[in-house]
Amino acid sequence: MRTLRIALAAGLVLAALSACGEVAKLPVEAGMGPNPQLPPPNTTLVPTLNTAKAVGWPPGAHPVAASGLAVTEYASGLDHPRWLYVLPNGDVLVAETNAPPKPDSAGGGIKAWAAGMAMKRAGAKTVSANRITLLRDADHDGVAETRTSLLEGLNSPFGMALVGNQLYVANADAVVRFPYDAGQTTITAPATKVTDLPAGLNHHWTKNLIANADGSKLYVSVGSNSNIGENGMDIEEGRAAIWEVDVASGDKRLYATGLRNPVGMAWAPGGRTLWTAVNERDELGSDLVPDYMTSVRDGGFYGWPYSYFGQHVDTRVQPQRPELVASAIVPDYALGPHTASLGLAWSGGAKLPHPYVHGMFVGQHGSWNRDPRSGYKVIFVPFDQDKPAGPAHDVLTGFLDEQGQARGRPVGVAIDGQGGLLVADDVGNAVWRVSAAP
Repeated sequence: MRTLRIALAAGLVLAALSACGEVAKLPVEAGMGPNPQLPPPNTTLVPTLNTAKAVGWPPGAHPVAASGLAVTEYASGLDHPRWLYVLPNGDVLVAETNAPPKPDSAGGGIKAWAAGMAMKRAGAKTVSANRITLLRDADHDGVAETRTSLLEGLNSPFGMALVGNQLYVANADAVVRFPYDAGQTTITAPATKVTDLPAGLNHHWTKNLIANADGSKLYVSVGSNSNIGENGMDIEEGRAAIWEVDVASGDKRLYATGLRNPVGMAWAPGGRTLWTAVNERDELGSDLVPDYMTSVRDGGFYGWPYSYFGQHVDTRVQPQRPELVASAIVPDYALGPHTASLGLAWSGGAKLPHPYVHGMFVGQHGSWNRDPRSGYKVIFVPFDQDKPAGPAHDVLTGFLDEQGQARGRPVGVAIDGQGGLLVADDVGNAVWRVSAAP
């Protein structure tokens, strides 16, 4: 009975908090593209809290593919699948993972409690499986008929990359590697640490990685420890950044900074330009700030926490750093406010029809700080040569039901060995496969 009373009270508090927020005045599309609309900030005493309740997919249901495309279930019954990596032989690795436990020093308060309740409602408070699972579609029918546990006992694993015969994994606190032979389905060898990563509080815990073309360098994304540095900049050391790690020595250096929460990374054609998808800041209103994807410059600074989308100063951050703001790079392409754009994959190797032939696929996990909700879909941004060109196209929708509940939430995206688009769904506990419609 006491548990029921607590649950009811929590629901009432969340409902009250939601009612105190504001409402978007612009459509999501206004906050997309190379020149998004950036209206004045609309701060409120209580931030908008509009989380979609996670309910999962009813039997037989699935996302809705755009015209000319079809979607099928590649694998189901997974445990919070967040990220995908396709091996050269076509095997698909899935990171079944969630946030590590918060340290005692993380503190509490009503805001932290409300955030925790919102995460639980969104299906993001499950215990991490700490596992990488291997899926194999040996008969190439678009369904994985073999499933094995490749690695167990990891620490909130996320990014994966194969370099030679070494499989690199980004845990929440370090990059580690394991020996790997082609076709192997289970790894029992112990991990070798390559380098430590900023950990501790882990407000943003996902650490992604990608290798360069010759395998000599790894690029590792590390999100911030806060929304706008409100807990002090000392705990942001080495965070809100992409690191470059030398594979041979494990030495690392900061490659780009001021990226609040970079997650997805991909190489544009030619393998010389790194791109990343970045989650921007919250609590400036439903129309601010757009998440974005951008090419990443060596040594570049992208504004966080002092400014957003170039030199738009966030006056909440004190003291300011005008010399840094003056150097802030304007991102290449906005992806809409609060869409939680996480997944990023270049279309190379895909066998999908026009217009999904030359550009980036983006997995949008979905908003909590916007009314009405944004994201909760997979989109495609067309490119002209090496730059975004034109409006984004929906690829996969239907993750929200008629009541606004989340049947699924897309995260990682990857092109499989047969040219289909794979999508990790951490609420639906599935991997979906998008192909050309028959």
